[in-house]
Amino acid sequence: MKLLRFGNKGAEKPAVLHDDGTIRDVSSLVADFTPETLSPALARILASAEIGSLPEVPSSVRIGAPISRIGHFIAIGLNYADHAAESGLPVPSEPVVFSKAPSSLSGPYDDVMLPKESQKSDWEVELAVIIGERCDYVEEKDALSHVFGYAVCNDVSEREYQAERGGQWVKGKSAPTFGPLGPWLVTTDEIPDPQNLDMFLDINGERRQTGTTKTMIFTVAHIVSYLSQFMVLEPGDVITTGTPPGVGLGMKPPVYLKAGDEMRLGIAGLGEQHQRVVAR
Repeated sequence: MKLLRFGNKGAEKPAVLHDDGTIRDVSSLVADFTPETLSPALARILASAEIGSLPEVPSSVRIGAPISRIGHFIAIGLNYADHAAESGLPVPSEPVVFSKAPSSLSGPYDDVMLPKESQKSDWEVELAVIIGERCDYVEEKDALSHVFGYAVCNDVSEREYQAERGGQWVKGKSAPTFGPLGPWLVTTDEIPDPQNLDMFLDINGERRQTGTTKTMIFTVAHIVSYLSQFMVLEPGDVITTGTPPGVGLGMKPPVYLKAGDEMRLGIAGLGEQHQRVVAR
């Protein structure tokens, strides 16, 4: 299933993308897609429902992030060897873990706002993992059974704040709108192998990133298991798993986002995002 949320920001309602391509309002079945409602039980309820009989949502409506809020918004850095190389950094021997502020969560088509005086904001198409069951010291062989689904994430990053202002990467990753997620939360039954997904990102119609999750250094299963050794993962937590090469930082000379730029990105089976870059 492809779960999504529609409506004005802060007042979204839950929906499912029906097989015929229409969006169907499922608020009669679940109040919202939240950390409290994401569960195997919810997946069973939606799978057994007559989705085609539920109210159709106009195609012109705004699509928000596919979950209402996030507890953890965890990110994995340098998870593609060629991206580590373009960043001038060694291939990590263990996952590089950092956080994005939950308040960076944004809809897949919402504008991305540059922080005031930002000069080095960058793009990163990534596979996001949404947890569906509590993970506490989960073995790698069992890790994917704790995943509710997957989504596209644009891990927008301000490189000066990330690397030149001291401290941790979180400062360059957490501005409002720096975490576009969606358009859909696709349940795991539709994505049997998260390590076989093609991905891309275009800037102003020019291809910048082309990659595949096949080339991840650390797999989704390894990442979920690894993180569960250091923290408890709860339903609704989001893990964004790293980006392939082609970011602005890696270009010679580097190229960064500016107001008026258009980003388009997507992952096979998970849909596409489109954002316009605006000044704050």
